[in-house]
Amino acid sequence: MIPALPRTDRGRLLLLLALATVVTVFTATVPLLRDWFDLRVYYGSIDTWVHHGGRIYDYRVPGTTYGFTYPPFAAVAMLPMALLDLRTAIAAALLLNLVALAVILRLLTGRGWRRHGWYGWALIACLLVLFEPLRDTFSFGQVNLLLLALVLTDAALLATGRGRLAGIGIGLAAAIKLTPALFIGLLLVARRWRAAALATAVALGATALAAWVDVDASRFYWTDALWDTSRVGRLGYVSNQSVQGILARLGEPDRAVWAVAVLLILGVWALRVRRAVAAEDWTAAFALTGLAACLVSPITWVHHLVWLLPSFAVLVRTGHPRIAGALYAVLCTSVVWLWFDDASGVDGFLGSNTYAWITLGLLLWLPVGQLPSDRRTGSRSTSTTTAAPSPTAPTIRPASVQAEAGSSGTAAAAAAGSVVAPGRAEARCEVSSEPTGSTLAADRNPQSSSERASS
Repeated sequence: MIPALPRTDRGRLLLLLALATVVTVFTATVPLLRDWFDLRVYYGSIDTWVHHGGRIYDYRVPGTTYGFTYPPFAAVAMLPMALLDLRTAIAAALLLNLVALAVILRLLTGRGWRRHGWYGWALIACLLVLFEPLRDTFSFGQVNLLLLALVLTDAALLATGRGRLAGIGIGLAAAIKLTPALFIGLLLVARRWRAAALATAVALGATALAAWVDVDASRFYWTDALWDTSRVGRLGYVSNQSVQGILARLGEPDRAVWAVAVLLILGVWALRVRRAVAAEDWTAAFALTGLAACLVSPITWVHHLVWLLPSFAVLVRTGHPRIAGALYAVLCTSVVWLWFDDASGVDGFLGSNTYAWITLGLLLWLPVGQLPSDRRTGSRSTSTTTAAPSPTAPTIRPASVQAEAGSSGTAAAAAAGSVVAPGRAEARCEVSSEPTGSTLAADRNPQSSSERASS
């Protein structure tokens, strides 16, 4: 039984102070904070390129073998860092990530975001700090949240009937990092030809711009660096929570096995996405695509798993807040790091791949198309309309639960609340309806300096 949460402002404030204290102590003592390692890679590469006449992909963080691994357009997008010193660049990265996180939460909670109030959002903030992929994204100075915000912006455009602009965010994200290109596949499966064409055009245009800026860097990346996985990190490293990571820890080097697994996953993804799109459940469709992208990517470091956030929103919306809370809690524990040194045996197979199992389970089971009746709308071709109320009868509004955020259910429910509604009803109705930090002490071979490159 879940204990009742305080209902007075004084009680709420005391609970928040206690929770904030626990979160602060945990964050300061348990995870291995990464000292902005990936941001240092970005900054060093841009600084060498702009100020010292070096090449983007030749830079290495001093004392390591790790350098820039993103497509050339990512370097072009990061050119403003050349105007900043490192400390200012770190501050700017923190600010950008905070803004991106705010955008993501706003898109996932939809028009009902106001109902959480100061208390609900304070609880959400404490919970988000504990989420391992999120805290590692901040600690590394990564770009994951920026890409997720771009992609979810397109999801919101499609869900609210403004699809003419959809595709720009996905195209930019795919030009910065290859994994989001799977969302172009989502648009193709959904037969949103215009959005798919726009996303492809934006991605190709951004890539062409980068080639114009530095043709040698573009040639090197697309012919050499892209195919060299050793530049990114060791496939069997415990932070790699993709299917390739599972196989590598099993000692299975055959690429054919991985290719078959990827095809099976993509087949399941396509079937489930088609069902979500048929129901105009764009949040679920984009959540499923994020899950599939994490599984099929050759390397999915733990901090990449911020792509799971939309799945938790879907779970809460469809009436599964306890499941969402339990899975979210596991992703806060850094449990995979218990097998940092040895992932052999049955326990190693199960435990070291815990996050990958969660991702796979969500891909197979995540509810799709289960939308509240007052939020269901057809596609543009649907002719069903709501009858106008009789002029002699009072208009009756649908009943909705106006629970205070945090006063019932789990904290995970407050975190996701309501999500982007499909169709055009959103505009007129408000519904209330690498590597990462470890639980281990700082190891003798820190991941951020000896196990992988920026990814």
